[in-house]
Amino acid sequence: MNKPIIGITMGDPAGIGTEIIGKAFTDKMIYEICNPVLIGDKNAIDDGIRIAGNTIKTRSIENVSDANFEFGVIDVLDLKNVDMKEMKYGKVSAMCGKASGEYIEKAVDLALKKEINAITTCPIHKDSFQSGGYKYPGHTEMLAQLTNTEKFTMMLTHGDFRTIHVSTHVSLKEACERVKKDRILHVIKLANEGCKALGIKEPRIAVAGLNPHAGEYDYRDPEGSPGGIFGDEEHKEIIPAVKAAQELGINAIGPIPGDTVYPQSLKGGKFDIVVSMFHDQGHIPMKLKGFVYDADTKDFGSINGVNTTIGMPIIRTSVDHGTAFGKAGKGTANCDSLKQALQSAVRLAKSGYYDNGFQA
Repeated sequence: MNKPIIGITMGDPAGIGTEIIGKAFTDKMIYEICNPVLIGDKNAIDDGIRIAGNTIKTRSIENVSDANFEFGVIDVLDLKNVDMKEMKYGKVSAMCGKASGEYIEKAVDLALKKEINAITTCPIHKDSFQSGGYKYPGHTEMLAQLTNTEKFTMMLTHGDFRTIHVSTHVSLKEACERVKKDRILHVIKLANEGCKALGIKEPRIAVAGLNPHAGEYDYRDPEGSPGGIFGDEEHKEIIPAVKAAQELGINAIGPIPGDTVYPQSLKGGKFDIVVSMFHDQGHIPMKLKGFVYDADTKDFGSINGVNTTIGMPIIRTSVDHGTAFGKAGKGTANCDSLKQALQSAVRLAKSGYYDNGFQA
C-alpha cells in the first residue's frame, strides 16, 4: 500500500476544524504519504481556507473514485449540510452538531466498505453534537456503535510517549467502578497489539495503579508488600489482570503508582505505553508533553499529539484537541496535531494489522 486513502472528517463547522484543514493542506507532505479525501461541507471548508489565509482550492466529488488527489486542490465529499448564513464561529449549534455527526457516519460507511483505508477526525463539540441529535459522550462511542465494537479504548501518542485508558468519558466514581480484572486485561491486550501495529515488536507495558502509592503495593517485591492501605483495587483487580497478561506472554508490569510511572515513561523512556486507569490520569501527562507554550504571548498556542481508537475493525486517528471555540474564526489555530494524526493513520494503514479487522 504505497498511498492509503485517508478520509478526513471536517468536525464541527463552528470550530477550528476547517481552519486547520486550510493550513495543513498547504503542506505537500500530506499528498506524498497518502491520498486524502475531505468529508464535510465545501462552503465551510472554503471559508476555513479563507480564515487560514491560504489560496488552495476545493473540488466537490460525489464518490471517492472521483477524487484526483492533486496537491493544491482538495477533493471534498460535499454533504452540503451547513448554511453559512446561519453558522457562527465559536457558538453551540444544533445544525453544526448534526452536520458533524453526518460526516462521521459517512466516513465509517466508507471505511467499512473499504473505499477508504483509514479515518482521521477533526474535533466535534459535545454540546452541539448532542443538540444535533447524537446522544453520545463523544466521537469514540459513536464510532464503536457504528462498527459494532463492544470493547475499545483510546490510545494517546506523542512521539515515544503513549498511554491507553481503562475508562474515558465517565464520572470519576464510575471510572473507579470500572477498574475490573477483565477490562484491565483487555486493555493491556489492546496496548500490546496497538504498539505492535505501530511497529514496536516487543512492547514494554506499564500498568498504572488506581490509588495513591498503588495502594502501597510494590510490584518489585510482591511478597513483601501486601498493600491495601489506601484501597484494595490493586490486589483485587489490577494485579490479577497483570499476572494474566504475563501468562499470555505479554511484557506487562505493575501496578506502578501514577506519580512514578508517568515520569519514568515521559523522561526515561522506560516503557512503550502506560495503561491508565481513568481519563485524566492518562490525559494530564499527555497534555503536559503536548501543549506548546508561547513565551511571547504567555499562552498555550497549540497542542501536539494523536488520539487513536484501538479495538475497532477500522482505523481511526484524531487530533488531540477540541474545537477551540475561543479561537475559531480568528486564524490563530495550529494544524500540527492534524498532520501528526494523518501520519499516524498512514502508518497504521500500512501495518497490515487491520487487513482482517483489529482483534485483541
